[in-house]
Amino acid sequence: MKKLRPIDLTFGAMFVCLMAIGANITVWFPFLAIPIGGATVPVSLQTFFAILAGMMLGRKLGTVSMVVYALLGAAGLPIFAGLKGGIFQFISPTGGFIFSFILIAFFVGWMTEGRKIRTVPYFIFAAIIGLAINYGVGTTYMYLAMNTWLDLSISYTVAWAGMVPFLIKDAMLSVIAALFMLSLAKRIPSTLKNVNTQ
Repeated sequence: MKKLRPIDLTFGAMFVCLMAIGANITVWFPFLAIPIGGATVPVSLQTFFAILAGMMLGRKLGTVSMVVYALLGAAGLPIFAGLKGGIFQFISPTGGFIFSFILIAFFVGWMTEGRKIRTVPYFIFAAIIGLAINYGVGTTYMYLAMNTWLDLSISYTVAWAGMVPFLIKDAMLSVIAALFMLSLAKRIPSTLKNVNTQ
């Protein structure tokens, strides 16, 4: 990675903060929890911000920002979902989603950084790839956690079935992330171009 400039550090730190806010938005705004079939689906914005970090910062800086977020949470700062922190969050059933944010930023950033032609279909495609990584890693990890060290027997199908409401919500937010990024690039193209070429 090239030498980091103050604006790079600012963008990276901004996304660490956005991830913490996105994980806990329903703590401050409970009305954003959506009732679906008797269950309540919280509107987490972490997938949205992880995809946006890859698109806006590129694969290197975007990945670093997600790693910093994970490390700060592991150190005990209450920045994971439910205002939780600590290393044990990584072995919880949802720990895989934390790891997936790092992969999202890398692969989405790799697909979009430095692209001269920015089209809506391509950026939506990149966002959907990020979403697939998010749920592929997170749900598989949850399944393994429950069937091994948590000693809770569930099938892989049941694990995925429980994710459907969240998947629908995050699919819509992923498309919004792509559209937002393209709109942002038109407003401040020089800044984003510099960030994406790191």
